[in-house]
Amino acid sequence: MSDMIDFDERAAKAVEAMYQTPDVVMQRSHVMAAMGLRPGMHALDIGVGPGLLAYDMAKAVTETGHVTGIDMSRPMVAMAQARCADMDWCTFEHGEAEQIPMRNDSVDVAVSTQVYEYVVDMGAALHEAKRVLKPGGRLVVLDTDWDSIVWHSSNRERMERVLKSWDAHLADPHLPRKLPHMLHDVGLTLTRCELIPMFNPTWNPHSYSAGIMRGIQGFVSGRDGISEEEARDWADDLKALGDEGRYFFSLNRYLFVAVKN
Repeated sequence: MSDMIDFDERAAKAVEAMYQTPDVVMQRSHVMAAMGLRPGMHALDIGVGPGLLAYDMAKAVTETGHVTGIDMSRPMVAMAQARCADMDWCTFEHGEAEQIPMRNDSVDVAVSTQVYEYVVDMGAALHEAKRVLKPGGRLVVLDTDWDSIVWHSSNRERMERVLKSWDAHLADPHLPRKLPHMLHDVGLTLTRCELIPMFNPTWNPHSYSAGIMRGIQGFVSGRDGISEEEARDWADDLKALGDEGRYFFSLNRYLFVAVKN
């Protein structure tokens, strides 16, 4: 995993808040549909985060199935455990995408949302996902290509510098364009591709773009020649555009479903 962002307790809470915005709730419904979970299935959430998706997965497989969640962040694991405390058919533990602590051919569906872009050795991660899947099992992947971003700013040059600095928080900010051939190379058959836009044409403090704006501001402050003051001015400019009715944000996420033959 990339070590560029430390998902400590504070960061975990920020992620949890952002994942409860309408944008990400909509995204989660697309991911759930792609998984096609049914009662009795065994499912794996790679990079479980605050457990919001795992909670929905647990309801879908019911107590006759099982959900396992792994994450590199111990605060995230604790958050997921608390969220699903009443579902004893859920198990959460500290773990890496490149070394999944599960036996071969044990999972009907594995899912990874906004996680693989942090993984340095994607070949190892995909081999691990394939290893734990049962024959006929599905891997569902959702990630962002940060070249797809359109974010209106009154200072385009500053916006470009901020977003370039933000790219450094990921192992690969352009992973989706490579995923189809990566999946093929490990022997998984791609069966579905879908574009999921994160679209905020107006300012809303309870939106994905408002949440990620705060994360970007904190990350780029003091990096690549961007001072704390300049990062704050960048964020203030976006809020001002919102007050003026001139806010615009769009970012594409890409969903892939691949099957183990």
